[in-house]
Amino acid sequence: MDQIRHPGEDVFYEAVLSLRTAEECRAFFEDISTIKELQAMAQRFRVACLLDEGRNYIEVSDATGASSATISRVNRCLHYGSGYRTALNYLKKAGKISNDGCDMEE
Repeated sequence: MDQIRHPGEDVFYEAVLSLRTAEECRAFFEDISTIKELQAMAQRFRVACLLDEGRNYIEVSDATGASSATISRVNRCLHYGSGYRTALNYLKKAGKISNDGCDMEE
């Protein structure tokens, strides 16, 4: 998906990539985002996980509380974008999520 680039965007992504632990990442995103923004991002990623498992829109909505518009947008990105797919594949390869979904015992 072509997007408009903003000044400083690349250095922002480099800052994210420089973080080494989930705790560092959590602290960074808590500083840079509102609680609602963090919740929305986490919800969208959970939606992507559930769609990747093969769940239907009703099941995803029931599990996450996401609207059909949000689920539809995530589904479109999951199929035509590359960000969700790349992250899901890396997490599966690292054993952070199971190959058939997001639910792993911690």
